Amino acid sequence: QVQLVESGGGLVQAGGSLRLSCAASKNINSITYMGWFRQAPGKQRDLVATIGTGTGGSTNYAESVKGRFTISRDNAKDTVILQMNSLKPEDTAVYYCNANYWYQNYWGQGTQVTVSS
Repeated sequence: QVQLVESGGGLVQAGGSLRLSCAASKNINSITYMGWFRQAPGKQRDLVATIGTGTGGSTNYAESVKGRFTISRDNAKDTVILQMNSLKPEDTAVYYCNANYWYQNYWGQGTQVTVSS
């Protein structure tokens, strides 16, 4: 089992930046991949970005965030980070950390990101 704890959400003006962190209860190199999803009110939960946590660490981004968001990992802290720049009001959502471990999906509790226009 994997516990995930997110932090770093908040309120920011359009064009600003936020940095989300997700701390895992296991060595992230033992986890297949980790990522961030988001869910706006009345909408489905959508993928934002993923990163492979084994050797290689390939990344994948939703088209809507490419060039603005960067996912990375800090192996020493078993943490995955989502750096969000040039934020837009449409980025407003609850952001969830996700880990795929032994074919099971695990989720954090979510952190609210609100971007004002």
